[in-house]
Amino acid sequence: MARPLSISHAAGCQGIEARVPQPTTAETLPLAQPAAPPLVHLALPKGRMQDNVLRLLADAGIRLTFDRRGYRPSLSLPGFEAKLLKPQNIVEMLHLGSRDLGFAGADWVAELEADLVELVDTGLDPVTIVVAAAPSFLVDGSLPRRPFVVATEYERLTRLWLAARGLDARIVRSYGATEVFPPEDADCIVDNSATGATLKANGLVVVDEVMRSSTRLYAHPKALDDPTKRPVIEHFTLLVRSVLDARERVMLEVNVAKEHLEAVVEILPCMREPTIAPLHHDAGFAVKAAVPRARLPELIRAIKERGGTDIVVSDIAQIVV
Repeated sequence: MARPLSISHAAGCQGIEARVPQPTTAETLPLAQPAAPPLVHLALPKGRMQDNVLRLLADAGIRLTFDRRGYRPSLSLPGFEAKLLKPQNIVEMLHLGSRDLGFAGADWVAELEADLVELVDTGLDPVTIVVAAAPSFLVDGSLPRRPFVVATEYERLTRLWLAARGLDARIVRSYGATEVFPPEDADCIVDNSATGATLKANGLVVVDEVMRSSTRLYAHPKALDDPTKRPVIEHFTLLVRSVLDARERVMLEVNVAKEHLEAVVEILPCMREPTIAPLHHDAGFAVKAAVPRARLPELIRAIKERGGTDIVVSDIAQIVV
């Protein structure tokens, strides 16, 4: 309710003094807002790596919603700002510190000499950086000891390789489609190869191997030193690793009679100990264990030989140790 005006007389003059109510402390100070979560700047790869990385995140329960142009997706996991970039640019942005966390190839981290912390090797999109040339250019299956021209996107790695092999070559920088340079525009190439099919299609054979690479999760060192960002990054890393670990294993369930229980349990390569539960009517035991997927064929045979029955195998979504 508004307060009334008071009329006062001073020095023979009549005036009106308005007494305006003063706001209380609660009215002058804004209400305290909940602290915003720490914002981690995440870089996701465009191109060859994109599908596998997005599938990895989806399997980890991290949903992405893309904007109209598709370069700045929103994550269902709070605390992140994300952007899609080319893998080479991700390495550069991580090195500069404008991105805290990102997926990139180990080849470009080595090529750009980026000072980054590798958190997870996903093993996705594996490639080999190889030296390749036409058979007609080789001398007894090797590169000649005379000067030659090599085309590559990997200038630094190529210089290191040339120095290590004691070879004399001039480097021509390529910007993709490196395999088409020989024989007219270069004598050999240094390029990444997944299956070797592209090299073969262009009449090239592998002469040497420079390094092996795959998609990996990297962080800028200062982001890990930040006490607010580090827990967010560690949780993200845990989710990614849980999916990769689960892909390496399957859940194996088997029924076994009491007299065969120990014989079956002793061959199970489980993570700690198998889960064992009695069957109805004391008909034996149900045994469950997360076992390596690669060993499944031999395990099934060995379990059957030791008296196991009713074997069921199922996929695992995530494993958090």
